[in-house]
Amino acid sequence: MKTRDLIALIQQDWSAAHPGLDTTPVLTFISVNRVSALLERGLETFFAGFDLTPSSYDVLATLRRSAPPEGLSFSRLSELMAITPPAVTKRVDVLEKRGLVGRSADVQDRRALRLRLTAQGYALVERILPLHIANEERLLSGLNDTERLQLRTLLAQLAAQIEAE
Repeated sequence: MKTRDLIALIQQDWSAAHPGLDTTPVLTFISVNRVSALLERGLETFFAGFDLTPSSYDVLATLRRSAPPEGLSFSRLSELMAITPPAVTKRVDVLEKRGLVGRSADVQDRRALRLRLTAQGYALVERILPLHIANEERLLSGLNDTERLQLRTLLAQLAAQIEAE
């Protein structure tokens, strides 16, 4: 069922089951969750063509975008990706087995490890990146530039409010 139809049906059902109840929050959550799932599905389908997941690509892209030549620490990568260190380790283990990332001792603290893209990982990101951006453009094609900015602004506002609680 299309999201618009589902929202209308849920709104109609709640109106019949509980007249006068303001279900705006419920309908908003359902809308956000449905769009999130649709976007995630679009990314999963795209990255499957490269034998990656969106989360594994996120590791590669974060290293490409943010790592200095000596690499990133696990904790910094975790912070930049907004995931827990164990989740980073799990993703890195898979990518390391594929030869896309490598670990090395930190020159400042040999107990710590640094992560960096291998030459193969770097080449893969460079090959995928323009295709990934084109895929995201396709997924967002229903919104014009002004609407995309409005959406980002509203989502940032909502996130700031929730994070402040």
